[in-house]
Amino acid sequence: MSVGNVVKTIQDIMRKDVGVDGDAQRISQMAWMFFLKIIDDQDQELEMMNREYRSPIPKDFQWRTWAANPEGITGDELVNFVNNKLFPGLKELKISGQNPRIKIVRSLFEDAYNYMKSGQLMRQVINKLNEIDFNNMKERQHFGDIYEQILNDLQNAGNAGEYYTPRAVTSFMVDRIDPKPGEILMDPACGTGGFLTCSINHMRKKYIKSVEDEKKMQASFRAVEKKPMPHLLCVTNMLLHDIENPSFVLHDNTLSRPLRDYGPGDCVDIILTNPPFGGMEEDGIEQNFPQSFRTRETADLFLALIIKLLKPEGRGAVVLPDGSLFGEGIKTRLKEHLLTECNLHTIVRLPNSVFKPYASIGTNLLFFEKGKQTKEIWYYEHQVVDGQKAYSKTKPIKFEYLKPCIDWWDKREESEVAWKVTIDQIKERNYNLDFKNPHTVEIDHGDPEEILEELQAAEKKACELRGKLKKILEEALKS
Repeated sequence: MSVGNVVKTIQDIMRKDVGVDGDAQRISQMAWMFFLKIIDDQDQELEMMNREYRSPIPKDFQWRTWAANPEGITGDELVNFVNNKLFPGLKELKISGQNPRIKIVRSLFEDAYNYMKSGQLMRQVINKLNEIDFNNMKERQHFGDIYEQILNDLQNAGNAGEYYTPRAVTSFMVDRIDPKPGEILMDPACGTGGFLTCSINHMRKKYIKSVEDEKKMQASFRAVEKKPMPHLLCVTNMLLHDIENPSFVLHDNTLSRPLRDYGPGDCVDIILTNPPFGGMEEDGIEQNFPQSFRTRETADLFLALIIKLLKPEGRGAVVLPDGSLFGEGIKTRLKEHLLTECNLHTIVRLPNSVFKPYASIGTNLLFFEKGKQTKEIWYYEHQVVDGQKAYSKTKPIKFEYLKPCIDWWDKREESEVAWKVTIDQIKERNYNLDFKNPHTVEIDHGDPEEILEELQAAEKKACELRGKLKKILEEALKS
């Protein structure tokens, strides 16, 4: 059976379990099981390569001990083991400086939960999962594609959709920022790790030519995720992409640390992120920021943090909603700060449908470099491809659709979809960055009041004609 069919069968089995309610819980359930299977397969390979290597998981809790035997424990015995021994044991692992993977396991299981109630169904899931060999390169690559689809499915899992950025968008942003091995790359709101995996693939394809290059890359990532499920999914994603020590993916809230406490040693070369927008931080978080930037709106706080964390000449790319471009008050001060501290050289405007079904608002990709003030901003408007009215789950945006923007990038010529504005124009508008495409032909529909008067007159005329028609019919019936 193919890897894809194995995963589909696992999902079908879970749908029969009364404890698993909806896509989000099913994905969460699969995530911790995937993690334990993947890390155990990797541990066995590492043990063969290095006699001194020790698994971070105690023997009784290793997948090979309790799950690998298809005739192993099942029913109530399996559920009791998972709920009363496995989870408590992994949550209480003693942190050792000798093996950083111990900290990863404990952190992941502190907030993980077993939703399945049926031990028989759980055994069926485990036995299907055992059909995948994560040390088999071909199977692992195939599963990586399946895992990507699972993450994509998060868009339909309620609020869980906020964890996933369309892969075409992350790939485009990584392509334009062009990270290199040894450059410190951070995602302060990493979700399931889309920017990280795209960066890994980009560097391996373009720059990594030796074991030393690979080591440089693996040592240069920084990431933080606030919520438990995407954190677990992200760490598993890193393991699938052959990251030996994904302990750099912290389970924390980047905004909970006072901005003034960040020093030069915390700064990074590259920040790639899609911070949550439209949400509010908990009370008190805004106190970690200077008075002029204090707000509870998450996207605004992240923008202030990103500017702070970039090194001089550091490169940033961030997804922001339209509201961040035209908003006033604190948003205005943030935009002035961004344009003063950084060269905001490009804004790619995306149509409302790119993030459907999770969000249906206009979004923008901002590209900037720290250390030079902005003198002008180039805008590029990506339009939905011909033959489609909008992007959707069945017809999503694809990387190749953004190729015209890549071709334009170095030439920087004005066109029907590209234009530039100067810093003076921006200041005249009080840092409103919501510049519409000047080349778009706007249809003149006329004065609204005149149109309303014409409509009212037409309705009056129609009413008179109906009255006349009614009289004609009544007279016809009499005769």
